[in-house]
Amino acid sequence: MDTTYLHIDCNTFFASCEVATNPGLAGKPVVVANDNEVGGGIILALTKEAKALGLQRGQPLFQVRRIIENNGVTLCKCDHNKYRRISAQIMNLVKEQEVVLDFVQYSVDEFFGQLPLSDPDEIRHYTKMVKDHITSNTGIPVSCGCSQSYTLAKTATHFAKQYPAYHGICVLPPDKRKRALQLTKINEVWGIGRQSVKQLMLQGVATAADFAGMEGQRVRSLFSTALYNTYKELNGIPSITLRHRDLQQSISQSHTFGVMLGTEQELEAPIRGFVSHCATRLRSQKGTCDIITLFLSTNRHRQDLPQYSNSAFTRLPAGTNDTPLLTKAALRLLHEIFRPGYLYKQAGVILGGIEEDDGHQLDLFTAQHDERRRKLMEITDTINKKYGTDSIGFIK
Repeated sequence: MDTTYLHIDCNTFFASCEVATNPGLAGKPVVVANDNEVGGGIILALTKEAKALGLQRGQPLFQVRRIIENNGVTLCKCDHNKYRRISAQIMNLVKEQEVVLDFVQYSVDEFFGQLPLSDPDEIRHYTKMVKDHITSNTGIPVSCGCSQSYTLAKTATHFAKQYPAYHGICVLPPDKRKRALQLTKINEVWGIGRQSVKQLMLQGVATAADFAGMEGQRVRSLFSTALYNTYKELNGIPSITLRHRDLQQSISQSHTFGVMLGTEQELEAPIRGFVSHCATRLRSQKGTCDIITLFLSTNRHRQDLPQYSNSAFTRLPAGTNDTPLLTKAALRLLHEIFRPGYLYKQAGVILGGIEEDDGHQLDLFTAQHDERRRKLMEITDTINKKYGTDSIGFIK
């Protein structure tokens, strides 16, 4: 192979940034979350010391607040400006070495490039130069994967993270590819979303090797062009043109009410508005979510009034950006945590579990309905963009 594709992934990037800019946190449990004053945030990143306590990415803070407090976990509020600055620094550091060709930023913590090399030992040598240069200058640990395509390079990075013996670098040559794909579950392959996974599993595909071993014409006839390109990439044929992707890991909308609200019916209208705003932002970045969190709080400054705050979340059956579906889920959560007898001052909604929307339909029976819903969302967004937010919305 004359050209080798390189993938660089910053390990637990948000948490690593906090440790790098505050060395006193090194070796300690650290959690980064989109926290708020009523505890409605979600864990976005965490150090290995925090993971050892049983904490996991995606957990709502209200669920694990006791673990955080009892174990001296440092809770850092997500600082996207800081993370973007460090990401830009990494870009500049790699470019100044002039080792990696066509180096591009894919997301705030992921980068791709090419090495004009074919010998595995040379590939590892120059990749280590790049890796060490990043870590020594920023304090950010990174993992690197190298192979025949972008998809295989990202697969190699997965092994670089999983196996300490690789020391953060995995070079995946053609003769090792089949074994690596046998060890890779189909839902772990880059570019294959949740809905596509379901469709592939209906065809008996459980691993990346199963998919790569399918007959090409069958793949082309059954699946989308994007999925066919992934199939070719798994077989060592470069077929993907990179575009910058920087999906937010969570999207939230909250409000402190000017007049306190005392009934579930009064809260329904703002909750619908929160969901609508979040769903519009989700669609604008071509994403879907499968977790929705709702939080409520009374006025903590009015100690003469009864105090209450609570949060609840639900995991949706499949990723979606459909406003009515998300609204229905949010209103169920409102009914679950609402308590009469209190005056509510603040409420909010958080969408989590965000992934890229691959637009792949599940089956012939739902495809027409799903396409109508997708077009309805597009029309709604177009009207609201042209005539102003909330010019058109959804009711029960």
